[in-house]
Amino acid sequence: MEREAFLPVSAADVRARGWDGVDFVYVTGDAYVDHPSFGVAIISRVLEAEGFRVAILAQPDYRSCDDFRRFGRPRLGFLVTAGNIDSMVAHYTVAKHRRTMDYYSPGGKMGKRPDRAVIVYCNRIREAYGDVPIILGGLEASLRRFAHYDYWEDRMRRSILIDSRADILTYGMGENILRRLAHLLDRGIPVRKIRDVRGCVYLAPRGEGLHYDAVCCGDYNELKAGGEAYARAFAIQYDNQDAITGRAVVEMYDDKMLVQNPPMPPLEREELDAVYALPYTRTYHPDYEKEGGVPAIEEVRFSITHNRGCFGSCNFCAITFNQGRAVRSRSEESVLREARQIAAMPDFKGYIHDVGGPTANFREPACEKQLTQGVCLKRKCLFPTPCKNLRVDHLAYAAMLRKIEEIPRVKRVFIRSGIRYDYLMQDPDRTFLRQLVSHHVSGQLKVAPEHCAAGVLAAMGKPGIGVYEAFKQEYFRLSREAGKEQYLVPYLMSSHPGCTIRDAVELALWLKKEHYMPEQVQDFYPTPGTPSTVMYATGIDPLTGKKVYVARDHREKQLQRALLQYSRPQNAELVREALRLAGREDLIGMGEECLVRPTRPFPPKSGSGVQYNGHRPARSKQKGKAPAHGTPHGSKINSGKSAVSEKRGDGVRGSAPHSGMRQTAASAPKNGKGQAAPKKNGLPLTKRQKKNKQKF
Repeated sequence: MEREAFLPVSAADVRARGWDGVDFVYVTGDAYVDHPSFGVAIISRVLEAEGFRVAILAQPDYRSCDDFRRFGRPRLGFLVTAGNIDSMVAHYTVAKHRRTMDYYSPGGKMGKRPDRAVIVYCNRIREAYGDVPIILGGLEASLRRFAHYDYWEDRMRRSILIDSRADILTYGMGENILRRLAHLLDRGIPVRKIRDVRGCVYLAPRGEGLHYDAVCCGDYNELKAGGEAYARAFAIQYDNQDAITGRAVVEMYDDKMLVQNPPMPPLEREELDAVYALPYTRTYHPDYEKEGGVPAIEEVRFSITHNRGCFGSCNFCAITFNQGRAVRSRSEESVLREARQIAAMPDFKGYIHDVGGPTANFREPACEKQLTQGVCLKRKCLFPTPCKNLRVDHLAYAAMLRKIEEIPRVKRVFIRSGIRYDYLMQDPDRTFLRQLVSHHVSGQLKVAPEHCAAGVLAAMGKPGIGVYEAFKQEYFRLSREAGKEQYLVPYLMSSHPGCTIRDAVELALWLKKEHYMPEQVQDFYPTPGTPSTVMYATGIDPLTGKKVYVARDHREKQLQRALLQYSRPQNAELVREALRLAGREDLIGMGEECLVRPTRPFPPKSGSGVQYNGHRPARSKQKGKAPAHGTPHGSKINSGKSAVSEKRGDGVRGSAPHSGMRQTAASAPKNGKGQAAPKKNGLPLTKRQKKNKQKF
């Protein structure tokens, strides 16, 4: 792809276009990828279509302000974002370990952006140009727009607008917000006089008149202590995220007040179609070719986003606080046009990887009422049970997928975005589910029951496990009808607020019953902007006001995680410890119902004079060296390292092709002749037992 097809990334590119300067410099913590799955690509192309000159300053050298002078002072201002994800999430696992790869950087290299990128970038811009207008956007800014709990520092922080010293913060989907701001600035309106644009947050003197009816969520001097004040404040913020019912929200800071204007209405179908029809190159900038490209493009290169918003409203998800609950979708023709563009790409192999969004099978608002009266404040659409007014229809989505598969060069269309199986099970017409199973699953389908314990699911805002089990039965029944052996891979989460050790044991027993062992487990990651993070910080559910148990101790998190992978040998000691804490020693043993074997006693040799404290010492790699006295099976009890595998400490969801729940009931190990392998006390015989026929 020629560099002229991209927006300028250097002063030479600006001159090559014949420009004498730029209107906006767009600073981003990601590499420059001109694909509609990247916010920078969309906003920059939208502004370009409005006639503005935009230059991209991707991953600038933040150690000084020199790189921020690359294009000179922009005529209208700087736009600043950390990128597609929060810079702290990009850098650290849930265990606060430094990651080894950044998928949004060239070659996946770490170190291309700073921690808390928005704050660092803005301070460098102020150092370079003083009072130039700075407008924030993107996920990091949007979710930190109010006082918030910061997991990495384990304390409350002020709004990022204050710490960054920017002029305006935009939240939610920004196309119409930035259009409006750009035209106001172009008319010569000073940035500090812009107060009425929806979807914006600004700082004003306390007592200044407001343009919208407002509610105060609290004073930072009280909120910084966390607790009930923070939980109440978040509840007010959460209840005012709808474009129809939402009011302005005010948060006090000494003699200043932070003002969040009501949300910008979501883009309607014609507007969404126009956004996705802009001339994206659909790839990364050619400057990154020598570094091996940008890994993040691989997941979305042959994928299509057909909707926005999500009325699922899981408590651990930030979509409600960013995109909102009001679902909007593109027209069928717009999606087909993009599918034809993908099919014409030289490296297209015939497979469209996804036609989805926040939730793949949402195409319309949850009910007619949402179009005129907004979303319900105290009632979720699917939890605890589906609303009686819920509109369930998959026929349009199913028909669109079939038409995509009819496009020349397209062999298959898969769905990799999340499927809300509780919504799907409300549909009495099984047309879409049958089509999903027979056409759009590449061997395994990933779904998200998250847990099985009723109390934990309630804290998550998820349906009971019985809904998942009913879906599983239907999925496998239809797979058999289609003559396919397919798998389900359930996403599971450990240590979510509300989850006790006993709940984790319950989940382990459920996994045993299902004959499923997850290869990776997701620990709850407390990121800003979610009810679950408020629960973690305060021990209070902000949506109900009720107290919630929180596993904050690192050891307990290890134990909960180990229980979800109880069969791994390296987890055995952790599992035994967890079962003792839960009062479930009955699950330590040799029976089929047990989760882990007991430590096996071996008496010392006669006359050796060595006391082994009831355990066989672990073998040492060095001949003649014995481990510390009484250490069972060489487990690193006092090594300071977790016995739980944390290669990807955030438990990134995923699984090997054959690790999911199989359609066929293959629960017993088989020998080479296809017969059930011999067992003792419900467990397969070891090689030594088979050879010597020894008993336990």
